[in-house]
Amino acid sequence: MRLLVLGGTEFAGRAVVEAALGRGWDVTVFNRGTHRPPAGVRSLQGDRTAPDGLAALVEGEWDAVVDTWSAAPRTVHEAARLLRGRAGRYVYVSSCSVYAWPAPAGYDESAPLVEGAEPDAGTTDYARDKRGAEIAAVEAFGADRSVLVRAGLILGPYENVGRLPWWLTRIARGGPVLAPGPRELPLQYVDVRDMAEWILGAAERELGGPYNMISPQGHATMGELLDACVDVTGAAAELCWTGPEVILDAGIEPWTQLPVWVPPGSDMHDSLHSADVSRALATGLSCRPVGETVTDTWAWLRDIGGTAPMRPDRTSKGLDPEVEARVLAGLSGGVPDTTP
Repeated sequence: MRLLVLGGTEFAGRAVVEAALGRGWDVTVFNRGTHRPPAGVRSLQGDRTAPDGLAALVEGEWDAVVDTWSAAPRTVHEAARLLRGRAGRYVYVSSCSVYAWPAPAGYDESAPLVEGAEPDAGTTDYARDKRGAEIAAVEAFGADRSVLVRAGLILGPYENVGRLPWWLTRIARGGPVLAPGPRELPLQYVDVRDMAEWILGAAERELGGPYNMISPQGHATMGELLDACVDVTGAAAELCWTGPEVILDAGIEPWTQLPVWVPPGSDMHDSLHSADVSRALATGLSCRPVGETVTDTWAWLRDIGGTAPMRPDRTSKGLDPEVEARVLAGLSGGVPDTTP
C-alpha cells in the first residue's frame, strides 16, 4: 500500500506512519520540516497555509491519504481537492467534538452535529473546524472514499496535549496526590497506536463514513489509570481519592486541571466517556490494556528527558500544586476521602 500522511511527525500522525512502516507500506510524509519524520519514509516539505504550499504534492499517486489537521477547514479543502484524482481514499482524523453539545450518553455516529461549519472556512472554533474539514473530505472524495475518524480522548506515546504525561509527572513526584473520584468512574479513550492500526485496516478494507474512535465505555476506570501510573513510576505516591463535589466546590476545572477526569452524571461525562463505539469495534478496533498504554508512555517520556512536547494551539493541562495542597489539607482530618 502507498500511503501519504499529511503531517506524520507528531502524536497521531507519527503513530500512523510507524504502524504503516511496520506493515511494510510505502510511506510518504508531507509537512513543514520542523520535526524529523521516522526513518524509512519519503519526506516532502511544504506549508499548507502558505500560497503554493502544496506544490510538492502536485505529482504522485497513493492508495490512501491520512490527514490530522485541526485548524482552518479550508486547508483540508485545498489538499483534498488537489489529491482526489490521485488517491484512493481520504482518511480524516476528526473528533467527537463535531457532535452538537451536549451529546447524550450512548450517542452513535447518527447523533446531531454542530451547525455552521463550512468546508472552505478559516479558523473558527475546534468543533466547527473539525466538522468543516469532514465536509471538505467528503465533498472531494465522496462518502464511500472518505473515512471520518471521530476520535475521543487519545492517549499514548508522543502525546503532545498534556494529559497522561501530566499525571505521570505529577505522580512521579510522590507524596499525597489529589485523585478525583470515584475510583470506579468509567473512562473512554483510545491508545494512539490502536487508532493507527484501525486507520490502516480501514484503508485496506476500503471503508467509508464516520466512526467513533474510542474504547468501549469502562475499558478502564479512573482508579485503574492512576494505579497504573503509580505502578509504572514506582513513586512513593498516595492517591487521595476525593469526591467530585469537593473538587468542584474548590473551583477545579474537570478535564483540564485534572486531565481525563470529568464528574459522573454530568453532560461532560455523557459526551466524553459514554459514546457508542460498536461500529469501530465491528470493523476491527482492538484496544490494549490501560497498563500497556501507561507503561509505554512513561518509557517514552523518560527517553525524552521527562518533559513532553506541547502543541501551541492547545490549552495547558494540570493542577497548580498550591491548589492541590489546599484541597488535600481540607480533607476531613487529613484522611483521604475514599468515596466509592
